[in-house]
Amino acid sequence: MKHVGSLIAFLIVTASAAAFGAAFGPGSWYDEIAKPGWTPPDWLFGPVWTLLYAMIAIAGWRLWTRRARPALALWVVQLVLNALWSWIFFGLHNLGLAFADIALLWLAIVATIVLARRPDPWAAGLLVPYLLWVTFAAALNFSIWQMNSIG
Repeated sequence: MKHVGSLIAFLIVTASAAAFGAAFGPGSWYDEIAKPGWTPPDWLFGPVWTLLYAMIAIAGWRLWTRRARPALALWVVQLVLNALWSWIFFGLHNLGLAFADIALLWLAIVATIVLARRPDPWAAGLLVPYLLWVTFAAALNFSIWQMNSIG
């Protein structure tokens, strides 16, 4: 019970990052661009991200309670990169820069998992589904970028 307040804080911080990203929703622009046939339906993203954000928050909180500062610092980096991706992709419509961001995000998640494994294997494990989804999202981002490139 002594860490309930900090868990709530991590949930709020993570939800804030999610809300920032959600402010730049797909919109009509996304509906009109070319996408590969394996693009998931729009309705799938909300439930998947809700679950992933909860897991991300709990992982960060667990790292904080174990004073795993290097892993926690990377946790913050990945959360910022995560929030920026939506702004770059959906807000700026810059597919190439969004791919660069998601590549850095992928590396930050991997590094967070590696650094979290020793102080908290559970925190590391909570981030694995996130890594898998971001891997898929990076492939999708790359494909969309290539399909919509001029030249």
